[in-house]
Amino acid sequence: MTQPATRRTVLATGAGALALGCVGCGGKDGGTTAPASPASPSGMDTSHSGMDGMETSPAAQEAAPTGKQLAKTSDIPEGGGKVFKEQKIVVTQPKKGDFKAFSAICTHQGCTVNRVADGTIDCPCHGSKFHIADGSVAHGPATRPLGKESIKVSGNSIHLA
Repeated sequence: MTQPATRRTVLATGAGALALGCVGCGGKDGGTTAPASPASPSGMDTSHSGMDGMETSPAAQEAAPTGKQLAKTSDIPEGGGKVFKEQKIVVTQPKKGDFKAFSAICTHQGCTVNRVADGTIDCPCHGSKFHIADGSVAHGPATRPLGKESIKVSGNSIHLA
């Protein structure tokens, strides 16, 4: 006849299993590994140079593009923008020649924004709107701005950075 497990037995067994499972948690040299750098909601690295997430100087425009081409500059209307659903990115052109990129994932509840109109990036789920110039909230319920994304303008092409 077997006896029921006591709390002490259950805790000791659980602690032992946890300790055994953590043996492989260290880095190559036996230390701990640093956590990965955080990514945007879209899973893309949001690190960038420049305050607005991209460079538009003539030297930057001549630099070789590093990522997939998203669009031609002529595809992004001045004072408007375009949503790239597959890449989960919105590219806007608030002023002629000034291109910005933001995450297409609404900060309210994670829906994908669906259009750019009248100077805002619009979410269809609950009506949040974001300014095309900086991704800040123009109309709630969202309270946080859209995440900035990195793009590179090379000639008349816009590429992921």
